[in-house]
Formats: sequence, C-alpha cells, structure tokens
Amino acid sequence: MRHIDAETTHRLLDYRGLVEGLREMYRRGVDLTDRQVLHQKLPDGSQNDWLLLPAWQFGRHQGIKLVSVFPGNAKKGLASVLGLYVLFDGETGAPVLTVDGAALTLRKTVCNSALAVDYCARADARKLLVVGAGNLAPHVVQAHSAVRPIADVMIWNRTPAKAEALARHLARPGLVVGAAAELEAAVRWADIVTTVTMSKEPLIRGEWLRPGQHLDLIGAFRPDMREADDTAVKRARLFIDARFTVLDDCGDISQPLDAGLIKDADITDLFQLARGERPGRRSDAEITFFKSGGGGHEDLATAQYLLSRL
Repeated sequence: MRHIDAETTHRLLDYRGLVEGLREMYRRGVDLTDRQVLHQKLPDGSQNDWLLLPAWQFGRHQGIKLVSVFPGNAKKGLASVLGLYVLFDGETGAPVLTVDGAALTLRKTVCNSALAVDYCARADARKLLVVGAGNLAPHVVQAHSAVRPIADVMIWNRTPAKAEALARHLARPGLVVGAAAELEAAVRWADIVTTVTMSKEPLIRGEWLRPGQHLDLIGAFRPDMREADDTAVKRARLFIDARFTVLDDCGDISQPLDAGLIKDADITDLFQLARGERPGRRSDAEITFFKSGGGGHEDLATAQYLLSRL
C-alpha cells in the first residue's frame, strides 16, 4: 500500500485528465455508494461536520473518504477541509492507496464542476466570476480554463482584501484577473458564475442572470444552505451531479423541490449527460444551473485516475 501526499496528489491530478476520468465514471456508473454526515454543534451557532463517503465498483475498486469540514480552521491558519482517502482493490479487498484527502477533494470538486461546464456552458465562454476566495477558488479558475477559453476572471468575496490578494496571485500572461467590488455587476458581466461559499442565504439573485450564462454552485452542501435564490432556479435549466447526493441534501435544489417550485423531472444529472440520455446546453440563449453535491463516487473516480498516473 502506498501513501500519496498532498504535493504528489496535486501534481498528478491534472485538471483536463481528471475531467475525463470523471466523465468515464459517470458513463460506467457505480454499484454502491453511501453518505453519512456527523455534526458537532458549536456554542457560537456554527458547526463542524465529519463526512464518511464510501463507493464501490464491484470487481474493480472500492474506497472511502473520511473528511472533516471545520469552518473555524481559517482562524487557526488551517484549511477548512481536511481528511484521508483509502482505495481498496475490488478483487481482493486489499488496501491499495491512501491519499491526502484535502488535495484529492480540491481537485475532484473543481474538475467535477468543470465537467458540468463542458456540457452546459457556452463554447465561447471567456469571462469567469468566482464568488468566494477560499482554497477552492484558484483551482476553479484552472479547472474551468481547461475546458473553456477563459481569459478574464473576477473574484468577489465578503472580505474585499481576500479577493484582491487572490486576484494578484492568479494573474498571469493571457489571463486578466481582478477583484469585483459589487456582486450584482460582476454576475451580470460573467459568462460563468461559480460559487464556492458556505452561505446559508442566497448570494446570487435570479434577476441578475442574463441569457447564455452558466451558474455553477459548488459550495453550500447542507439542506440549510443556499447560494442562489428561487428566481435563479426557475429561470434556468437545472443540472446536478447525482440525485443521491443532491436532491435531499443540498438546499439549492432540496428547498425548491420541497416547496413545489420544481420537480425531479426538471433535473438532469451527470450520469444522464455522460451516457447521452439527455442533452446539455441546447442553445446559446438558455441559462444553465448546475448544483454540485459531491459524493463518494467522484472521490473513487479521482483515486482511480490518480492510481493510473502512478
């Protein structure tokens, strides 16, 4: 059994290659997957979460990610998402790899959304807005640039200084990066709007969206969290990564479903897209809305791709 540290994980999990590895997993499918989230309520009203995410492709591999989401870590100079992934051989049950969970999660998360971008965003999408300036934000820019000709990026954050610092860090020849002072104007400007926050209240208003945009919601992974409002949901064609991780667990979809604003049949998942069962973007004018729920199936595909790169 080998352990793959964070540096090696980032080096080997190239964005474009991992997008294709995830696409193949969605075509192939998984046999079993599950999700358990344990919560620790804190005195200030926040909470720490511990996620257990197993998935199994019979005869090939099974694996589990053990991941902690501790939002207060930022004050300690630590990442808010930390964990470990363990990959097992599907024929013998023997452990094959352990992988730095935070690095695997960062790459998996952004490449999963980049796969949705490849199906749903306009082919000529060049302007990207990233809402949030945490650890995922720089990886979003690189992953989405691997599938679309991104040339202009804006970063918006509740703390402007963080957006400005990240913009300076990301700027490079051929890529103009700036900090957005006003969220509404930045949303109206973008071709792709990606959110990577822990917001409990919608940040993106549907009235701000214009024809042809792609809305990519990565954060807000609990039923009590939202990154976009009901108007955005009603104006767009809806896409998710997997029904078993989103419909009941992610507020951006579960809340409108519970309220009767949308129904299951309105939603297309990445399994259906990868297998050609439903179309992605159908015209340059429609607004597309993707909600990422994550899940062990994506972690398994990422670990499998990593193993193929060793």
